[in-house]
Amino acid sequence: VQLQASGGGLVQAGGSLRLSCAASGRSFSSYTTGWFRQAPGKEREFVAAISWTGGRYYADSVKGRFAISRDNANLRAYLQMNSLKPEDTAVYYCAAKLYGTDYGALTKYGYWGQRTQVTVSS
Repeated sequence: VQLQASGGGLVQAGGSLRLSCAASGRSFSSYTTGWFRQAPGKEREFVAAISWTGGRYYADSVKGRFAISRDNANLRAYLQMNSLKPEDTAVYYCAAKLYGTDYGALTKYGYWGQRTQVTVSS
């Protein structure tokens, strides 16, 4: 599966953005889709994931503010980001994997899309 992330931009603190991950491949519905982010000088970290059964998983830092969803018919996954904070500033990646339940482990994801920049100003 090939992935393409989009939807990033510049937003003020407290604002919202919705990231989109467009996938190619008829078996998209069988994949777990995840979002990761990497801030300058920091390691890439898990943000959220949605399994092929619809289970949703979030990093503690975004719980209650971010929501992940998927539209299998249109081969897309989304990350709705609300109440954004300056510390959410990072490049965001969408990723996908077929097997396993280690939703937060980036090494388990075999497919990665291009990044999209999110900048939150204070």
